[in-house]
Amino acid sequence: MQLRCSECHYGLELHTRELECPRCGELLELIQGSVIKHPADLKKLWLQRRTSNDARDLSGVWRFREFLPEYPAEAVVTMGEGNTPIVRGTRTAEYAGLKNLWFKHLGWNPTGCFKDLGMTVGVTEAKYVGAKVIACASTGNTSGSLAAYGSRAGLKSRVYLPAGKISVNKLAQTIDYGAEVVQIEGSFDAALETVVRSSTGGVYLLNSINPFRIEGQKTTMFHLCEQFAWDPPDYVVLPGGNLGNTSAFGKAFEELKAAGLIERVPKLVVVQAEGANPFATLWRTQANELVPVAHPETAATAIRIGNPRSWKKALRGVRFTDGFVLDVTDDEIAEAKAVIGSDGIGCEPASATTLAALHKLRAENRIDREARVAAILTGHVLKDTDFIIKRHQREREASAVESK
Repeated sequence: MQLRCSECHYGLELHTRELECPRCGELLELIQGSVIKHPADLKKLWLQRRTSNDARDLSGVWRFREFLPEYPAEAVVTMGEGNTPIVRGTRTAEYAGLKNLWFKHLGWNPTGCFKDLGMTVGVTEAKYVGAKVIACASTGNTSGSLAAYGSRAGLKSRVYLPAGKISVNKLAQTIDYGAEVVQIEGSFDAALETVVRSSTGGVYLLNSINPFRIEGQKTTMFHLCEQFAWDPPDYVVLPGGNLGNTSAFGKAFEELKAAGLIERVPKLVVVQAEGANPFATLWRTQANELVPVAHPETAATAIRIGNPRSWKKALRGVRFTDGFVLDVTDDEIAEAKAVIGSDGIGCEPASATTLAALHKLRAENRIDREARVAAILTGHVLKDTDFIIKRHQREREASAVESK
């Protein structure tokens, strides 16, 4: 496995602490070398590992370690992340107008969100290179995951959060895991700028611009394809914030196809909130450069990001899969979230962009009713309980007014 620039392909040492290309300033990526095992042998091996008690095999990330950086077994920092089910949609499928809808619920990971899949690799790398402090900017989920895995690794965690703009549930979780919290005036983007400037010396940055985190997150698609018996769905729909997952999933499908593990790739459908939609705007206008949203606003706080750093890598992934990007309103998100709850599944607001988008796409006849669709839910329903309570209060108040 090699580390190189995602744009100019300049090569670097694998375990460097650099996060940007020293030649052109773009983000880095890990390049998979040749895999000598036959696809059938890999699939068999990965299934066999599910019966093992090796800590790496109990992880739905490290079980696919032929496609990850190599570490000594005792160096891996894991909490059994990644083993999340696919749940068949019933009321949700009816609402979306689809016959074949599944949810891959990454909110059922150790800290209640998808970040754990990237953090297990990122924190393992941080400890391996001798970092003493790990840090991130966050809208809440990254901070909780970083703090938890940092504690497991015996590292000090420092998180930079936009003051007053994250769920109190996520803040409480971060504090409970022992992280140092630094509140920044402004948006997530301001917090990220601050933490990047602060990441010197022994401080190791673990936002999704870190290529080792992307390696962990890509295994979501390895697991999903395995759950579909290596006949992947027609579409994979996911929320778009800082676009690390989009980058990771596109990378996964490139590698899976190249290794002969799948014969075709699903279309990636990326969904943003209308008030924080720079990537959707880029796609809609077919512009050459992303124009940041100066003041992103959405009740889906996990994706309240106006300047996603991974947009170029994400765009490559969407194009590789022949996918597309769209946005939905906060009202559409809230309605879809309630439907997901009524199906007994539940999720945080940002996750509900997926169902909102599918409802919209079917209404516009842009997705066939018979299509096989996997929607990614990125966070647990308890990640933002204030959103739920406020919505129900508004509904009761509106009902009381109507009854008068």
